[in-house]
Amino acid sequence: FWLKLLLVKRLSAALASSQQPERDFGAMAQMQRQVSDYTHGVRTQHDGSTPPDRALQKLREGNQRFVSGTAASPTSFKSEHREALATHGQNPLVAVLGCADSRAPIEILFDQQPGDVFVLRNAGNTLSHAEGSVVGSLEYCVGPLGSKLILVLGHTKCGAMMGATQMMLNAQKSTEASDPAKQTTLEKLLEGLGSVAAQAQQELRPDASADDIAAHTVNVNVFSGMARLLSYSESIREKVKSGEVQLHGAVYDIVTGKVKFLGQHPLQAALVTDSKALGA
Repeated sequence: FWLKLLLVKRLSAALASSQQPERDFGAMAQMQRQVSDYTHGVRTQHDGSTPPDRALQKLREGNQRFVSGTAASPTSFKSEHREALATHGQNPLVAVLGCADSRAPIEILFDQQPGDVFVLRNAGNTLSHAEGSVVGSLEYCVGPLGSKLILVLGHTKCGAMMGATQMMLNAQKSTEASDPAKQTTLEKLLEGLGSVAAQAQQELRPDASADDIAAHTVNVNVFSGMARLLSYSESIREKVKSGEVQLHGAVYDIVTGKVKFLGQHPLQAALVTDSKALGA
């Protein structure tokens, strides 16, 4: 009897020991996300603005958690956090212009909670025209809300970029110009991205396939959106010029889950000086 009892106790201890590291690892990952220096446990207007470099680092860290599978559980955002945001106002660390594609959920892929990210999404994260709703919303985020970082985020296998590429290639083969009166709103949107697809085509080898062009158009479109934003918005242009706000680009890989950060626009110095220097 005593021998059996001893064996049972040793087996129970061994099982507990083998399971402990897994439980500790999960707890550590959860604690890493939940630790908060905010006044109300969540980012509100009672907390200071996040410097752009720190905001960018938070996005990098959040994406690493998302990729590794250690992202925070939705249940970690509690009722008191919702009440704090409603009472004390939002204070997002970043404004993100992303694609409406359901495979690219911005808050999730950066492992951020409500109140962290000011999100704008449309087909292809486009700024082919001075869209008032997009530009005005970004001005609001870096103005009254006080955010110091804007991120233009594209993603791989973007349907809008493929559509724009196909329209551009078809137009090159066609002898007839399209009739704007007969175009759908979607067709007009894709046609507006024609110059971006054409630039991507020019930067590749002459025999590049439509898939290759569309894939490269994703990157070109991110930089084009950054340049156009600086062209369209004087207030954002001045904030970027002074260094108060940073404007960065990135591309999300829908297969690996990783975000590739592209940095600032290579022609930013010229773009903030001359709003007509839209050459990218």
